[in-house]
Amino acid sequence: MSEHRRAYRRVTKALRLAQSGEADSIVAAAKEILSTRIKHGDALSSPTAVRDYLRLLLHDREHEVFAAVFLDAQYRVLASEELFRGTLTQTSVYPREIVKAALRHNAAAVIFAHNHPSGVAEPSRADEMLTTALKQALALVDVKVLDHFIVAGGSVLSFAERGLL
Repeated sequence: MSEHRRAYRRVTKALRLAQSGEADSIVAAAKEILSTRIKHGDALSSPTAVRDYLRLLLHDREHEVFAAVFLDAQYRVLASEELFRGTLTQTSVYPREIVKAALRHNAAAVIFAHNHPSGVAEPSRADEMLTTALKQALALVDVKVLDHFIVAGGSVLSFAERGLL
């Protein structure tokens, strides 16, 4: 078993333990480990790793958050960034700002993610329309949208797997 696989199993176990009284310290430690690995460009090497990372990043937020993972041409992580924060039920996302961030990171590809504090991972029509608009805007500067994930509690939905990209 690879080191990354063991690390993500530890993170998953830590999430289960988070229901005990030690939640804040466990989650903070796991986020720090993943953040360090992302900076070295090898943390998100599989779809499962992406799901685990995004679940950890967004599962406990009480308001909507929109984030992006910027990737190079070989799909190695360049940066992960929380771009917008909203209210309990929505957040405003500006395609211009996302294009600027992608160019700032010199990204060739991007993975989007946002959370649904309601606990329902189903995409809304607005989520689908936003993803289409972002895909079109980024295509103008040759940045490919690989996926858009919705995190709702412990559930993670992939637009790519649903055929919504």
